[in-house]
Amino acid sequence: MTKISTAKTFFINGQEYYTTNTINLHDLLNYFDFNSSLLVLEYNNFICNKKNWEKIMISNNDKIEIVTIVGGG
Repeated sequence: MTKISTAKTFFINGQEYYTTNTINLHDLLNYFDFNSSLLVLEYNNFICNKKNWEKIMISNNDKIEIVTIVGGG
């Protein structure tokens, strides 16, 4: 019997990543140590409200763009 891979491919800012875990956007940002109060997240071409991050599970071929906000003068 052939084992079927459950690995998911996803992209963050164009960089390809893989996971076999079930993970939501909130946990993914924590894993990569992003400061969630200082970023804007685009999920599959839509700006994603922070209140939905825990509800959205990473799926195969998801595209995530993260823009961090930097203060300055």
